Amino acid sequence: MINFLHTFNPSPILATIGPINIYWYGFFILLATLTSLAIAVYLAKFYNFKADVIIDLAFWLIIFGLIGARIYDIFLELPYFLSHPIDIFKVWRGGLAIHGAIIGGGLTLYLFAKKYQHNFWQLAAILTAVLPLAQAIGRWGNYFNQELFGYPTNLPYGIPIELIRRPFIYINSQYFHPAFLYESLGNLIIFLILIILQIWIIKKRKFTTTNYIFSVISYIFLYSSLRFLTEFIRIDTTPTALGLRFPQIVSLPIMLLSLGYFTYFIWQKVKKTKALDN
Repeated sequence: MINFLHTFNPSPILATIGPINIYWYGFFILLATLTSLAIAVYLAKFYNFKADVIIDLAFWLIIFGLIGARIYDIFLELPYFLSHPIDIFKVWRGGLAIHGAIIGGGLTLYLFAKKYQHNFWQLAAILTAVLPLAQAIGRWGNYFNQELFGYPTNLPYGIPIELIRRPFIYINSQYFHPAFLYESLGNLIIFLILIILQIWIIKKRKFTTTNYIFSVISYIFLYSSLRFLTEFIRIDTTPTALGLRFPQIVSLPIMLLSLGYFTYFIWQKVKKTKALDN
Protein backbone atom coordinates (compact mmCIF):
# COMPACT_ATOMS: atom_id res chain seq x y z
CA MET A 1 0.00 0.00 0.00
CA ILE A 2 2.78 2.44 0.98
CA ASN A 3 4.72 1.78 -2.21
CA PHE A 4 1.53 2.05 -4.26
CA LEU A 5 0.68 5.48 -2.87
CA HIS A 6 4.26 6.66 -3.41
CA THR A 7 4.43 5.65 -7.07
CA PHE A 8 0.84 5.80 -8.35
CA ASN A 9 -0.43 8.92 -10.13
CA PRO A 10 -4.23 8.97 -9.72
CA SER A 11 -6.64 10.26 -12.35
CA PRO A 12 -10.00 11.76 -11.33
CA ILE A 13 -11.78 9.83 -14.10
CA LEU A 14 -12.80 6.25 -13.36
CA ALA A 15 -14.25 5.48 -16.79
CA THR A 16 -15.48 7.17 -19.93
CA ILE A 17 -18.63 6.05 -21.70
CA GLY A 18 -19.04 8.00 -24.92
CA PRO A 19 -19.15 11.69 -23.98
CA ILE A 20 -19.79 10.91 -20.31
CA ASN A 21 -17.02 10.77 -17.71
CA ILE A 22 -17.54 8.77 -14.53
CA TYR A 23 -15.44 10.19 -11.71
CA TRP A 24 -13.76 8.38 -8.84
CA TYR A 25 -15.07 11.10 -6.51
CA GLY A 26 -18.67 10.24 -7.33
CA PHE A 27 -17.93 6.52 -7.12
CA PHE A 28 -16.56 6.79 -3.59
CA ILE A 29 -19.42 9.06 -2.49
CA LEU A 30 -21.87 6.44 -3.78
CA LEU A 31 -19.93 3.58 -2.16
CA ALA A 32 -19.75 5.47 1.14
CA THR A 33 -23.49 6.18 1.05
CA LEU A 34 -24.58 2.63 0.25
CA THR A 35 -22.20 1.00 2.74
CA SER A 36 -23.10 3.24 5.67
CA LEU A 37 -26.80 3.06 4.79
CA ALA A 38 -26.73 -0.75 4.85
CA ILE A 39 -25.16 -0.77 8.32
CA ALA A 40 -27.57 1.92 9.55
CA VAL A 41 -30.54 -0.18 8.40
CA TYR A 42 -29.10 -3.18 10.23
CA LEU A 43 -28.56 -1.22 13.45
CA ALA A 44 -31.99 0.39 13.23
CA LYS A 45 -33.84 -2.90 13.48
CA PHE A 46 -32.56 -3.28 17.06
CA TYR A 47 -34.24 0.05 17.82
CA ASN A 48 -37.50 -1.12 16.22
CA PHE A 49 -37.11 1.11 13.19
CA LYS A 50 -38.26 -0.34 9.90
CA ALA A 51 -35.84 -0.16 6.99
CA ASP A 52 -38.23 2.18 5.15
CA VAL A 53 -37.80 4.84 7.85
CA ILE A 54 -34.00 4.85 7.54
CA ILE A 55 -34.09 4.76 3.74
CA ASP A 56 -36.60 7.65 3.57
CA LEU A 57 -34.52 9.63 6.03
CA ALA A 58 -31.33 8.86 4.12
CA PHE A 59 -32.88 10.23 0.92
CA TRP A 60 -33.43 13.66 2.51
CA LEU A 61 -30.13 13.55 4.39
CA ILE A 62 -28.20 12.95 1.18
CA ILE A 63 -29.89 15.86 -0.60
CA PHE A 64 -29.61 18.46 2.15
CA GLY A 65 -26.32 17.11 3.46
CA LEU A 66 -24.77 17.62 0.02
CA ILE A 67 -26.31 21.10 -0.27
CA GLY A 68 -24.98 22.04 3.16
CA ALA A 69 -21.55 20.60 2.36
CA ARG A 70 -21.34 22.57 -0.88
CA ILE A 71 -22.55 25.86 0.62
CA TYR A 72 -20.05 25.54 3.47
CA ASP A 73 -17.18 24.88 1.04
CA ILE A 74 -18.20 27.83 -1.12
CA PHE A 75 -18.08 30.02 1.98
CA LEU A 76 -14.55 28.80 2.77
CA GLU A 77 -13.35 29.72 -0.73
CA LEU A 78 -15.71 32.61 -1.40
CA PRO A 79 -13.24 34.86 -3.32
CA TYR A 80 -12.56 32.04 -5.80
CA PHE A 81 -16.23 31.21 -6.37
CA LEU A 82 -17.15 34.88 -6.74
CA SER A 83 -14.61 35.01 -9.57
CA HIS A 84 -15.65 31.62 -11.01
CA PRO A 85 -19.41 31.29 -10.26
CA ILE A 86 -19.95 28.50 -12.78
CA ASP A 87 -17.60 26.29 -10.73
CA ILE A 88 -20.16 26.28 -7.91
CA PHE A 89 -22.02 23.55 -9.81
CA LYS A 90 -18.96 21.42 -10.64
CA VAL A 91 -19.27 19.16 -7.61
CA TRP A 92 -17.56 16.26 -9.39
CA ARG A 93 -14.31 18.16 -8.86
CA GLY A 94 -14.75 17.85 -5.11
CA GLY A 95 -15.43 20.62 -2.66
CA LEU A 96 -17.82 19.12 -0.13
CA ALA A 97 -17.11 20.24 3.44
CA ILE A 98 -18.11 17.76 6.16
CA HIS A 99 -19.00 20.48 8.69
CA GLY A 100 -21.57 21.80 6.22
CA ALA A 101 -22.90 18.28 5.64
CA ILE A 102 -23.31 17.78 9.40
CA ILE A 103 -25.18 21.07 9.77
CA GLY A 104 -27.45 20.36 6.81
CA GLY A 105 -27.96 16.77 7.89
CA GLY A 106 -28.62 17.71 11.51
CA LEU A 107 -31.35 20.18 10.57
CA THR A 108 -32.90 17.64 8.21
CA LEU A 109 -32.85 14.97 10.90
CA TYR A 110 -34.50 17.30 13.43
CA LEU A 111 -37.33 18.21 11.03
CA PHE A 112 -37.79 14.57 9.99
CA ALA A 113 -37.95 13.35 13.60
CA LYS A 114 -40.36 16.12 14.54
CA LYS A 115 -42.66 15.51 11.58
CA TYR A 116 -42.91 11.73 12.07
CA GLN A 117 -42.61 11.84 15.88
CA HIS A 118 -39.44 9.77 16.13
CA ASN A 119 -36.84 10.02 18.88
CA PHE A 120 -34.31 12.50 17.48
CA TRP A 121 -31.42 11.32 19.65
CA GLN A 122 -32.10 7.67 18.87
CA LEU A 123 -31.92 8.30 15.13
CA ALA A 124 -28.89 10.56 15.60
CA ALA A 125 -27.06 7.82 17.52
CA ILE A 126 -27.62 5.34 14.70
CA LEU A 127 -26.54 7.74 11.98
CA THR A 128 -23.47 9.15 13.73
CA ALA A 129 -22.29 5.58 14.36
CA VAL A 130 -22.03 4.94 10.61
CA LEU A 131 -21.13 8.46 9.46
CA PRO A 132 -17.39 8.11 10.12
CA LEU A 133 -17.31 4.99 7.91
CA ALA A 134 -18.84 7.04 5.10
CA GLN A 135 -16.22 9.72 5.72
CA ALA A 136 -13.41 7.15 5.72
CA ILE A 137 -14.50 5.81 2.33
CA GLY A 138 -15.33 9.21 0.86
CA ARG A 139 -11.85 10.61 1.57
CA TRP A 140 -10.46 8.35 -1.16
CA GLY A 141 -12.38 10.46 -3.65
CA ASN A 142 -10.22 13.38 -2.50
CA TYR A 143 -7.14 11.29 -3.23
CA PHE A 144 -8.10 10.71 -6.85
CA ASN A 145 -8.91 14.41 -7.22
CA GLN A 146 -5.54 15.28 -5.65
CA GLU A 147 -7.20 17.87 -3.47
CA LEU A 148 -6.45 16.82 0.09
CA PHE A 149 -2.74 16.63 0.80
CA GLY A 150 -0.36 18.12 3.32
CA TYR A 151 3.07 19.68 3.40
CA PRO A 152 5.93 18.28 1.29
CA THR A 153 7.56 15.19 2.76
CA ASN A 154 10.39 12.75 2.07
CA LEU A 155 8.60 9.93 3.88
CA PRO A 156 8.23 6.69 1.86
CA TYR A 157 4.43 7.03 1.82
CA GLY A 158 4.39 10.58 0.51
CA ILE A 159 2.05 10.92 -2.48
CA PRO A 160 3.04 12.52 -5.81
CA ILE A 161 1.03 15.58 -6.76
CA GLU A 162 0.75 16.88 -10.31
CA LEU A 163 2.50 20.17 -11.01
CA ILE A 164 -0.77 22.00 -11.70
CA ARG A 165 -2.18 20.89 -8.32
CA ARG A 166 0.73 22.08 -6.20
CA PRO A 167 0.65 25.41 -4.35
CA PHE A 168 3.07 27.84 -5.97
CA ILE A 169 5.35 27.98 -2.91
CA TYR A 170 5.81 24.19 -3.14
CA ILE A 171 6.09 24.05 -6.91
CA ASN A 172 9.46 22.26 -6.75
CA SER A 173 8.26 19.59 -4.32
CA GLN A 174 7.00 16.30 -5.71
CA TYR A 175 5.81 14.32 -2.70
CA PHE A 176 3.34 15.46 -0.05
CA HIS A 177 1.75 14.11 3.13
CA PRO A 178 -1.34 11.98 2.32
CA ALA A 179 -3.67 14.02 4.55
CA PHE A 180 -6.65 12.21 3.03
CA LEU A 181 -5.24 8.90 4.31
CA TYR A 182 -4.65 10.19 7.83
CA GLU A 183 -8.23 11.36 8.06
CA SER A 184 -9.58 8.21 6.43
CA LEU A 185 -7.79 5.97 8.94
CA GLY A 186 -8.80 8.23 11.81
CA ASN A 187 -12.45 8.05 10.76
CA LEU A 188 -12.21 4.27 10.52
CA ILE A 189 -10.99 4.13 14.12
CA ILE A 190 -13.86 6.43 15.21
CA PHE A 191 -16.31 4.15 13.39
CA LEU A 192 -15.00 1.10 15.27
CA ILE A 193 -15.27 2.90 18.62
CA LEU A 194 -18.85 3.98 17.97
CA ILE A 195 -19.88 0.55 16.68
CA ILE A 196 -18.51 -1.02 19.86
CA LEU A 197 -20.57 1.50 21.82
CA GLN A 198 -23.65 0.57 19.79
CA ILE A 199 -23.06 -3.13 20.43
CA TRP A 200 -22.85 -2.38 24.17
CA ILE A 201 -26.12 -0.42 24.10
CA ILE A 202 -27.90 -3.17 22.16
CA LYS A 203 -26.54 -6.15 24.12
CA LYS A 204 -27.08 -4.53 27.51
CA ARG A 205 -30.39 -3.07 26.30
CA LYS A 206 -29.36 0.35 27.54
CA PHE A 207 -31.90 2.12 25.34
CA THR A 208 -31.90 5.49 27.07
CA THR A 209 -31.78 9.02 25.75
CA THR A 210 -28.71 9.64 27.91
CA ASN A 211 -26.80 6.88 26.10
CA TYR A 212 -27.98 8.11 22.71
CA ILE A 213 -26.71 11.60 23.49
CA PHE A 214 -23.43 10.18 24.80
CA SER A 215 -22.96 8.29 21.52
CA VAL A 216 -23.68 11.39 19.40
CA ILE A 217 -21.40 13.63 21.47
CA SER A 218 -18.68 10.97 21.26
CA TYR A 219 -18.76 11.23 17.47
CA ILE A 220 -18.76 15.01 17.58
CA PHE A 221 -15.79 15.10 19.97
CA LEU A 222 -13.75 12.40 18.22
CA TYR A 223 -14.21 13.78 14.73
CA SER A 224 -13.61 17.38 15.81
CA SER A 225 -10.39 16.26 17.53
CA LEU A 226 -9.29 14.37 14.43
CA ARG A 227 -10.03 17.31 12.17
CA PHE A 228 -8.28 19.73 14.53
CA LEU A 229 -5.10 17.63 14.38
CA THR A 230 -5.09 16.87 10.65
CA GLU A 231 -5.56 20.55 9.83
CA PHE A 232 -2.00 21.19 11.05
CA ILE A 233 -0.60 19.44 8.00
CA ARG A 234 -3.16 20.50 5.39
CA ILE A 235 -2.19 23.26 2.98
CA ASP A 236 -5.42 23.81 1.02
CA THR A 237 -6.79 27.33 1.05
CA THR A 238 -8.98 28.31 3.99
CA PRO A 239 -9.46 31.42 6.18
CA THR A 240 -7.17 31.64 9.22
CA ALA A 241 -7.18 33.50 12.53
CA LEU A 242 -4.89 33.43 15.57
CA GLY A 243 -2.65 30.95 13.80
CA LEU A 244 -5.48 28.47 13.31
CA ARG A 245 -7.25 27.37 10.16
CA PHE A 246 -11.01 27.89 9.94
CA PRO A 247 -11.93 24.20 10.50
CA GLN A 248 -9.78 24.29 13.64
CA ILE A 249 -11.55 27.43 14.83
CA VAL A 250 -14.85 25.60 14.36
CA SER A 251 -13.61 22.35 15.91
CA LEU A 252 -12.00 23.81 19.05
CA PRO A 253 -15.16 25.13 20.79
CA ILE A 254 -16.99 21.94 19.78
CA MET A 255 -14.27 19.89 21.48
CA LEU A 256 -14.45 22.03 24.63
CA LEU A 257 -18.24 21.84 24.81
CA SER A 258 -18.06 18.07 24.30
CA LEU A 259 -15.55 17.76 27.14
CA GLY A 260 -17.91 19.81 29.29
CA TYR A 261 -20.69 17.35 28.50
CA PHE A 262 -18.49 14.34 29.34
CA THR A 263 -17.55 15.96 32.65
CA TYR A 264 -21.23 16.49 33.44
CA PHE A 265 -22.05 12.92 32.37
CA ILE A 266 -19.39 11.44 34.67
CA TRP A 267 -20.45 13.71 37.53
CA GLN A 268 -24.05 12.52 37.15
CA LYS A 269 -22.93 8.90 37.17
CA VAL A 270 -20.83 9.41 40.31
CA LYS A 271 -23.69 11.27 41.97
CA LYS A 272 -26.12 8.45 41.15
CA THR A 273 -23.69 5.81 42.43
CA LYS A 274 -23.22 7.65 45.74
CA ALA A 275 -26.98 7.99 46.14
CA LEU A 276 -27.43 4.24 45.67
CA ASP A 277 -24.66 3.50 48.18
CA ASN A 278 -26.37 5.65 50.76
